[in-house]
Amino acid sequence: MSELRCIIFDVDGTLVDSQNEIVAAMTAGFAATGRVAPPRAQILSIVGLSLDVGIARLCPEAGADEVQAMVAAYKDSFVEIRRTSEAAVFYPGMRELLDDLAATPENLLCVATGKSRRGLDALFKSSGLEGLFISEQVSDHHPSKPHPSMLEAVLRDTGCEAGQAVMIGDTSFDMEMARNAGISGLGVSWGYHAPGALIEAGAGEVVDDAAALPGAILRATGG
Repeated sequence: MSELRCIIFDVDGTLVDSQNEIVAAMTAGFAATGRVAPPRAQILSIVGLSLDVGIARLCPEAGADEVQAMVAAYKDSFVEIRRTSEAAVFYPGMRELLDDLAATPENLLCVATGKSRRGLDALFKSSGLEGLFISEQVSDHHPSKPHPSMLEAVLRDTGCEAGQAVMIGDTSFDMEMARNAGISGLGVSWGYHAPGALIEAGAGEVVDDAAALPGAILRATGG
């Protein structure tokens, strides 16, 4: 087996703290169809899922056409928020960690996110992350997490085997997706789901800060 290491990151709740943007965009999405958005905690509980799946969970009484209208309004609002606001807020140490990991040629940085292509592009443009990731998998082209499609695409893009890869995320959806793809799951404790939920969903380890991630990545990939 080669020395390549495929390091796959979730985005919201793992790399960046986008709670306020998500709540604001979801509020706009609901308002576009004359509805009132659910409470903040309920909105944040679906972060990580593809938008159509998450909105359908939040508003099960909405029909398919209404869900799609809410999805479109959410995307428009989120992109506008990113365009007019400051750069995304990274969790402590995570921006520096990306640069440190990228400095090692054997590390192939990738993303698997429930965000749309449009939303991810807006985030990356505002945060200087364009071109950093070898493979960028978004909700436009895959079933929602925890389906393994995104991670299977990452392995194809990088030429890595499952044993060379690790999925780093903050939700049980991320850990279940990793397990479904036969990839190690590594949880972070600062996101949207509690550490116990991450372990129950298949995380081999949950770390409490960015400084602990390099060692955990090596353990997860047998490095």
